[in-house]
Amino acid sequence: MNIPGGVRRGLSEQERDEIIDKAKGFVDFAKFTINIFEVFFLKNNEYMDLILNGPYTLKLHSMGLVDANNKVNFYDGKVRVVDTEGKELYKYSPPEYLDYVAEHVEPWSYLKFPFLKKIGWKGFKEGLNSSIYQATPLSRLNAADGMATPLAQKEYDRMYSTLGGKPVHATLAMHWARIVELLYSAERCLELATDPDITGKELCATLGPIQGEGVGIVEAMRGTLTHHYWTDDKGIVTKVNMIVGTTNNHAAISMSIKKATEGLIKKGVKVTDGILNMIEMAFRAYDPCFSCATHCLPGQMPMILEIREANGELLQRVIKD
Repeated sequence: MNIPGGVRRGLSEQERDEIIDKAKGFVDFAKFTINIFEVFFLKNNEYMDLILNGPYTLKLHSMGLVDANNKVNFYDGKVRVVDTEGKELYKYSPPEYLDYVAEHVEPWSYLKFPFLKKIGWKGFKEGLNSSIYQATPLSRLNAADGMATPLAQKEYDRMYSTLGGKPVHATLAMHWARIVELLYSAERCLELATDPDITGKELCATLGPIQGEGVGIVEAMRGTLTHHYWTDDKGIVTKVNMIVGTTNNHAAISMSIKKATEGLIKKGVKVTDGILNMIEMAFRAYDPCFSCATHCLPGQMPMILEIREANGELLQRVIKD
């Protein structure tokens, strides 16, 4: 059980052995997942063509947390941002985030649109001169120089080799990136379980004086999470600022939906459930949490699609419920 500054009780050797057995199972499951992905997707020429040539490519900058060797890390290190060509733009520690990230507001959404502050807001545009970035599993791999575990590094290399090299801007490739990270997480779990220090006796750190302000940055499946807290002299939180995964990707999600819709719906094309499903694919790739949150029982996702003329005249309204 966790307590502030540490844990209540250390692991016994028996408990550590149990965790090691489970971690080995995690690695096996990750390998199994890769095999399934290869059989049903990588060997499916139509799906690979959809990844590389469909309306799901968005050239934006990439953000992710990296360690001292610029390898992917979920819990520690610095945030690295690379441009659309893979060149490092920035690398900053958590307390510096406000020097690099700002948030744009649009009247049609209550959710903000983060952008790279030093470039400045340039609108919903993609390309090298854009200030919009992505913070996704694929972005983390784009921003890093590799994985910190051997099997994940091998799959990382295969992914980029198959998809034409770094960086990759194919939205649907985020699913492959998640599998690479699944393998990394399993390997890392096994590494930690076999570390002798995991059964050490130092259970709780000595807490110093209350700082009054602190920033932490970690990675979640859906993207980079920045948490900024202010407290009074008793440690009571008085102010909070958070830029979480969905917020980081809000502009990119909106752009991906627009691009997919424009690529799929042309004059004379009948809008079917299949078309709506393919539009749905554009944002589901970003965010497992978002995908679940937009469902309603018994498992369907409501969607309203309005097709308008350039002057705003409504031509067709399709409802999926």
